[in-house]
Amino acid sequence: MFILVVGGGKVGYYLAKELIENGHEVVIMEKDRSRADQITDELGSIVISADGCEGTSLGKAGCARADIVAAVTGDDEDNLVICQMAKHHFDVPRTIARVNNPKNEELFRHLGVDELASPTRMILGTIEQDIPVQELLHLATLGEGRLELIEAHLQADSPAVGRTPSQLAIPDGCALFGVIRGGVAVPLAPDMALRESDKVIAIGNKACERALHRLLIGATGTEGEAGA
Repeated sequence: MFILVVGGGKVGYYLAKELIENGHEVVIMEKDRSRADQITDELGSIVISADGCEGTSLGKAGCARADIVAAVTGDDEDNLVICQMAKHHFDVPRTIARVNNPKNEELFRHLGVDELASPTRMILGTIEQDIPVQELLHLATLGEGRLELIEAHLQADSPAVGRTPSQLAIPDGCALFGVIRGGVAVPLAPDMALRESDKVIAIGNKACERALHRLLIGATGTEGEAGA
């Protein structure tokens, strides 16, 4: 498989190194000449010192025959431009973009980037797992960004404790399909009563998230104040 990596920072460097070790053909594009020379000294003549945001440079790097283009520069706008050109001008089957600002993720998906890599979101997910908070935990994005895999850790005051899925008004566009109980994952049967400390796994669209929060965690602070 031929992978074109645009961006020769630490992410691009280590990505390319791992891909090479796994037997893939790799070319790195890095516009900073001194950095490109440094990578060449370490990985060999697989580096092109050019700006990946320029179509002619992408063409010279072999973008037209790439199986994957991974845009991993430190600039979200550059990564989006690179993926757009790779997809629409060179018909690359799969594009991957590094997204530093999570607020840009929806735009990237809307404009057709196939896969997103968000260091910020990955770190945030790790922190959320380590800190017990009364919130839904986002595990993964599915269906080209249209669906979310969500975990709800039930506390003693959860409205769902003691009730079965069939007794819950599960919002449209959402489904409960599993429970982690005592460290063991089990399917969620319609007649299974939920317990305190259960971790309920759900999948749904973003529109049903607020209702799901109210159902499994309880009303948000804003809702509580509104009802007071």
